[in-house]
Amino acid sequence: MELDTLRDADFKLLDDAVEDWSTLVRSLGDLKKDAEDDLRKGAKNADWAGVNAKVSKEFIGKTAGEFADAHTQAKSIYEILSDTVGELKGYHRQLVDALDGGRKKNLTVIGHEGGFTVTTNAPPEARRAMDQDSKGDITALRDEIQGILDKATESDNSARTVLQALVDQSKTGFSDAGYADRDSAAEALKQADQLAALAKKNPDDLTVKDFDRINAGLKKYAGDDLFAERFATALGPKKTLEFWAGLSDPHRGNWELGRDRLEQFDDLQRNLGTTLANATQSDTAAMAGWKRTMIDIGDKPIYGNHGGPMGFQVMSNLMRTGDYDDRFLKDYGTKLMATERKFTGNGEHANTAWHSGPMAPRLNRIGEDSGVDPLTGYLKGLSNSPDAATDFFNQQFVSKNDPDNPFERDTDDDGKNGKVSLSNFQYLFEEREWPQEKNAKGDDLHTGQNNLALALEAATTGHPAGEMPTADTPLHNAQQAKLMESLVVSIADDPERLTNNGYMSDSIGQITSEYLPDLNRSLSDVKRDPGSEDWRDIEKLHPIAGAEAELAHTDVTKLLFAIGRNEEGYAAVEVGQKEYMGRLMDYHLNPDLPPDRRVSDNYQLLIEQIAGRSGEISGTLGLGVQEAIGKEASDKDKGYEHAVAQRKNTISGTVGTVVGVGTSFIATPWIGAVVGGGTGTATNVVLEAVFEDAEGQAKQAAQTTGGQFWQEGMKRNLAITSAAARAAADEYHTIDSGDAAMAAHMANRQGYLNARDIVNGQSPGSITSYS
Repeated sequence: MELDTLRDADFKLLDDAVEDWSTLVRSLGDLKKDAEDDLRKGAKNADWAGVNAKVSKEFIGKTAGEFADAHTQAKSIYEILSDTVGELKGYHRQLVDALDGGRKKNLTVIGHEGGFTVTTNAPPEARRAMDQDSKGDITALRDEIQGILDKATESDNSARTVLQALVDQSKTGFSDAGYADRDSAAEALKQADQLAALAKKNPDDLTVKDFDRINAGLKKYAGDDLFAERFATALGPKKTLEFWAGLSDPHRGNWELGRDRLEQFDDLQRNLGTTLANATQSDTAAMAGWKRTMIDIGDKPIYGNHGGPMGFQVMSNLMRTGDYDDRFLKDYGTKLMATERKFTGNGEHANTAWHSGPMAPRLNRIGEDSGVDPLTGYLKGLSNSPDAATDFFNQQFVSKNDPDNPFERDTDDDGKNGKVSLSNFQYLFEEREWPQEKNAKGDDLHTGQNNLALALEAATTGHPAGEMPTADTPLHNAQQAKLMESLVVSIADDPERLTNNGYMSDSIGQITSEYLPDLNRSLSDVKRDPGSEDWRDIEKLHPIAGAEAELAHTDVTKLLFAIGRNEEGYAAVEVGQKEYMGRLMDYHLNPDLPPDRRVSDNYQLLIEQIAGRSGEISGTLGLGVQEAIGKEASDKDKGYEHAVAQRKNTISGTVGTVVGVGTSFIATPWIGAVVGGGTGTATNVVLEAVFEDAEGQAKQAAQTTGGQFWQEGMKRNLAITSAAARAAADEYHTIDSGDAAMAAHMANRQGYLNARDIVNGQSPGSITSYS
């Protein structure tokens, strides 16, 4: 900063700017509150239908979020400007005081472009006689002024750098990066540069102290937007890969880290992955180049002609933690699958380029798999990014028109096979030969396929895997529903795709629980005809606000039977269906339900339809359990009961297991408790009974056969369903509670028994033989 600039600075303009930003922050704070209280909450509670249900609600939610981001960014800018102006005013006062002090000693300071000069204003004869002390005064004043200008320059440059970095974070909209002061933001950028410089070192030369500093710094700043972008771009794509691969390769020479810090490699992988994920959310030009380059070098050895693992193999392992940018994940996945096609002959054989061996570096330190298969880590990344996951699975893997397409199937039951197109979902779920790995005990590992199930959970539900739907979860869209249809058809076509891979059942069960309105519609066997009054009644009976997954009754039966073979999958659907049944009772027996939403005034018939379909679902699941337990009495049933009891902890505090605002039209203003995230009268009765019963059964000492489990399940279903109908009738007085309970009992029993006939192929339109 020039001397004249600081000395003659007019701070009024800067003060006015700070005051304007202060006013803007207050105004945006009010708008943020209004957006949250009015826009977002109004959107949650509104009666959305048609296009509005699929577009407007989500749009309003995102718009409300933009107000919050705008407030955050404005507040950060205000704090940074306020800090900087305050400091510059201080340096201005110091400079003026220094100049005044110099004048008292007959010293004059003259500023010019690029610097300044300190001279004495004493007469010429006096200058010749200047003593050493006077010369020292000139030097001291020069050094004092230079120090002030250096600090003012640093303050000014720091503010400019931080503000530019902050604004560059988002090309459109606003960044949610928040800082309470300029120094914290500047320190984040400084630390990013220093840690990136350390990570650029040859991994063989990294000391334990270097490792600890990088790991601690990434852990501290992983969630800092400015830090993440600066660290990633300063390190660069290639050096990022070389850094992690070099540390992970047991055949390299850094024995000190392998000996003293091996147990912390997993922490470093998590922290590095989370930092990079945060960085990819940035819109800076440098980060855009980073993402392009990372994808470009994905199919190349990271050491060039000297070999090493491929870029995809290294980077995919860093995707296991954090929320990566959707566009980056989509482009990355497109190139990754092109590489998969190249190495497998369009999926005809296994990928020999991605296999574990004694000389392969252990690129993954989170869990037991080695990380050599890049799809394993990439799919875990997709499980945190629902939109990217949906897009990825619906992309085409190979076209039936491709002359090198190896896949043939009989698609029209004429006994002849023909070429078929496969989506990424179909290839990965049905056809891929997954690399085989074993753990230290010699047991087979299936991490890749388990991560596939997690990614499918995110892709079909619209929320990250392992979480429950909330009021902010978007309604199912057409692409999600399409994927759900493909999943159900695939399992129905070959149930062993699930039953032979039971570790996938917890995710498949959760997916199914969030599509229960769609499943219940399919059990009606009413022809799907928009012009049919019968079909319109089904749509009203099982309302769906988003896109519907159109499922066949027989396919759903096979799906449920397969899910019932696994404890976690069974618990997810069984508890979900019970809650859904209770919500339907509360919804349809409520006399305040608007006429255009009402199916019928025949409440007994409504109860019978709800209870009957619920009974069929529980009965089909129970038959899957019966198959899993077998004919010999054992304690296997305790695992199922325990899984149901544990579900209580999973759904605690959520909108609901299946029919929250994000998944069903049942959450409407007419049932206030449901809208508010609670449950209705019948639903409370159901859930309390389900969990209490499961907890009691899990503690019983008696051993049980599969057949006994199914029979006991029917008794419990009848009691719970009858209690739900009675509770709803008592609450709304639209039907005699005794009649309601009896109707529910009889219909639920018939539905439960029908499940066995349908599974055994004895009902019209059911599968031919499946038991």
